[in-house]
Amino acid sequence: MVVLGRITAPYGVQGWVRLHAFGDDPDRWREIASWWLGRDENDFSGWHAYPFQALRLHGKGWVAKLVGVDDRNGAEQLIGQFVGAPRSTLPTPAQDEYYWADLIGLRVVNEKQELLGHLAEMLESGAHAVMVVVDGDSKRLLPFVGHVVKEVDVAAGKISVDWELDW
Repeated sequence: MVVLGRITAPYGVQGWVRLHAFGDDPDRWREIASWWLGRDENDFSGWHAYPFQALRLHGKGWVAKLVGVDDRNGAEQLIGQFVGAPRSTLPTPAQDEYYWADLIGLRVVNEKQELLGHLAEMLESGAHAVMVVVDGDSKRLLPFVGHVVKEVDVAAGKISVDWELDW
């Protein structure tokens, strides 16, 4: 299961919900027939499938409609739930695009091949994604942008960055 986002609020009275996407392309979620919802992003045993009905951009955010959620009360019951999908049902990412779940745990090294740590989590800051790189008690926040991230090699388990060890 790959966690894609979270339901933040109801939208309207017909069962629509507001989404907070973890990543930058929720429009591709239309390709997933059923979304899975659950309260624990690390334990998927209590998650349930909801067939997808509609998704649209509304202002700066996304709103969605799931089959079987037909009123505001139903939508309110979904607030705070994570949205995910089995890995096998996800669209293939384009070149130089990655699911955050594939990046977690990779080693992060600078251009001098000095180990900065391991990618512990990804955060969405509004302007761009941020890598939380942890090395023991040390924690660094690095922007996940092209002028910092030079190479992502999931197969080799490594992300190369333009970042000094003492920054």
